[in-house]
Amino acid sequence: MSSSKCTFGVAGLICLVAMSGLVAAEITKDSLATVKKNVAEKKAVLVDVREKSEWDEGHLAESIFLPLSALKKGVNKEQLAKRLPKDRILYTFCVVGKRAVTAGNILEKFGYEVRPLKPGYKELLRAGFKKADEKRR
Repeated sequence: MSSSKCTFGVAGLICLVAMSGLVAAEITKDSLATVKKNVAEKKAVLVDVREKSEWDEGHLAESIFLPLSALKKGVNKEQLAKRLPKDRILYTFCVVGKRAVTAGNILEKFGYEVRPLKPGYKELLRAGFKKADEKRR
């Protein structure tokens, strides 16, 4: 679509986004069974973007804690490289998906493959993801 055909309003915004190549992270279409399989096969990691108080109330085994507030404050590539594997899918999660998408947008700018989850921590537990052993904290 050429820029001369873009108009203002919703259509114009859609046109502008399409032309700019900006693509925002979206909730993944991967099933929870696929997520579990990818994590088990070390093709993916779970990234908990909830805040510390939420993490302290309970978190998933083997998830990486990276609160959205820390991402929003600013991180650099080297800091992220120490915490997040570049060769794996990052499944971000929070409570209901909104922060997971926002975190995904930030992480994608650093070249990560991010697939935000809509199911939150409690739903992931109900789906069979393991809670971290509180004794190891």
